[in-house]
Amino acid sequence: MIYQKRKKALILLADGTIFHGKSIGKDGTAFGEVCFNTGTTGYQEIFTDPSYYGQLMVTTNAHIGNYGTKADEIESDAIKISGLICKNFSFNYSRPAGDKSLEEFLEDNNLLAISDVDTRALVSHIRDHGAMNAVISTDVDNVEGLKEQLAKVPSMEGLELASQVSTKEPYYFGDENATYKIAALDIGIKKNILRNLAKRDAYIKVFPYNSKFEDLEAFKPDGYFLSNGPGDPQPLVEAQAVAKEIIKRDLPLFGICLGHQVIALANGISTYKMHNGHRGINHPVKNLVTTKGEITSQNHGFAINREETESHPDVEITHVHLNDHTVAGIKLKNKNCFSVQYHPEASPGPNDSTYLFDEFIQNIKNN
Repeated sequence: MIYQKRKKALILLADGTIFHGKSIGKDGTAFGEVCFNTGTTGYQEIFTDPSYYGQLMVTTNAHIGNYGTKADEIESDAIKISGLICKNFSFNYSRPAGDKSLEEFLEDNNLLAISDVDTRALVSHIRDHGAMNAVISTDVDNVEGLKEQLAKVPSMEGLELASQVSTKEPYYFGDENATYKIAALDIGIKKNILRNLAKRDAYIKVFPYNSKFEDLEAFKPDGYFLSNGPGDPQPLVEAQAVAKEIIKRDLPLFGICLGHQVIALANGISTYKMHNGHRGINHPVKNLVTTKGEITSQNHGFAINREETESHPDVEITHVHLNDHTVAGIKLKNKNCFSVQYHPEASPGPNDSTYLFDEFIQNIKNN
């Protein structure tokens, strides 16, 4: 790649604001909700996280690509973001363990990416005005045409995306001779969640997003899991029905992120789209049960209503986000069910919260 020959590119936000940059390789146009992640490492895991489906990712770290990519550092079968926006893109990498450059990884996944963007100004704009739809393109002389196309892109609010990333057929993960069997509803599941369950002596069967409770029950699991995922939780009525049935039968249930929101909706607690959401690997959370603080990995643009949660007679808030006091975790008082709004499996991020998987296994043992 010769730097001087790179094409001009632009970012056009839904409010009409334009930022300029240069294409990294592929020409074209990509649409999505623009958001930013503050993590300094873990870009490969972020790009392959199904929860980011339909989003244009702005990386706030100044350098992206400097340690290349590695085949086993992925969270799904392919890149899930709609496009990448960064400041400095490293075409070469120096990590001995790397398999290929980030440029090659993006090419393999046919992803449009642009760099040389004033990401500090872009992130500042998003923080002030909120997450919104945007387009990135090398078609820099067609601004009016891009505006017309962008106006037709649906808002993330009310958008069901789990069906776009969920498995089409059930599959198994782990050792079939493991002590515990877990049925996982895939509404955008990350591989590291499965790894964390499997290394705790669990055999997991992963089910498509629209599976019924009877489908999961036929596996005769010891516990049930609702995964993370993209989009608005409210349209996921089938997943909510599954959660209601598991809770009604008082079976062990654990939910992460989108799964957490689905559990809240199943209990009559509403959700809402956040101004910006939480995306990074250093978000502070307080465990109200132990009073300990946790540094967590987070990725979500929706949250559950705190007032409704506090007034719910059967729900207890267990974790709170210390930056904005949003609900970060709940448990049902008289049922074997709990959930969190962040990623205890990290990848990327700190491992302060992996104890939650141990708690889930303990709940299964106690059932």
